[in-house]
Amino acid sequence: MDGRPIGIFDSGLGGLTAAGELARLLPRERIIYFGDTGRVPYGSRSRETILKYARQDVSFLKTFGPKAIVVACGTVSTVAIRELVSENDIPIIGVVEPAGLAAAKATRNGRVGLIGTQASVRSGAYERVIASVNPDIQVLAEACPLLVPLIEEGRIHEGDVVIETVVSEYLSPMKEAGVDTLVLGCTHYPLLKKIISRQMGDHVTLIDTGEQCAIRVSELLEQGGLLAPVDRKQGRRQYYVSDAPAGFVRTASFFLGEQIEDSVERVDIDRY
Repeated sequence: MDGRPIGIFDSGLGGLTAAGELARLLPRERIIYFGDTGRVPYGSRSRETILKYARQDVSFLKTFGPKAIVVACGTVSTVAIRELVSENDIPIIGVVEPAGLAAAKATRNGRVGLIGTQASVRSGAYERVIASVNPDIQVLAEACPLLVPLIEEGRIHEGDVVIETVVSEYLSPMKEAGVDTLVLGCTHYPLLKKIISRQMGDHVTLIDTGEQCAIRVSELLEQGGLLAPVDRKQGRRQYYVSDAPAGFVRTASFFLGEQIEDSVERVDIDRY
């Protein structure tokens, strides 16, 4: 058993979907979440800038002495995960590999769709993971730069003409290609599951990157004997941001389904 916390970070709020899944699967674990809200989004940045930000995020979380760090950012997981893994002596788990493996397993017709940030799509990381399982699977990728800012503005509800129009435009190539599996390649996107599922149809399997990552973390901790002590009834969750907490608190309720006013602190990430 291991009482150390699990660190988790994202460029903003999307990683809260992964944090919520972790808390559901591993309720005794202490979770430290950092959202780099002052520098969001990462998806349109250069590789060098993304790597710099990711290293700072990891350095901050390591001050808590974590037993593992979850990279709940699709962009960082596609662009910088190799460097982060090689530079650190604790497990660093990204969202790409678990989701890619799940997509390869789920597809029935060999056509998989992927939606993500510009950096994630440009990297080809999901395609490499899927090809490692079955090189014959076709992957159709679409960058969706408008989705993250709209989601963080709370435009996530069915009947919202703006978000439904944008989602429809992004998904049109996927529908035309006849994909039967769609990877939600950004941890923000699960908040649009109902809208996406309705537009794609019930026959299309949606792969939630945050959910798949949480499952993988749970498996790794159990295999390594690193789960929290059994006498701990409930793990504490702490939240840190790099911009004003008020905006994070307001929007986080969409992601977590609960209010977190008393547990959010601002940190100067440039110190790390």
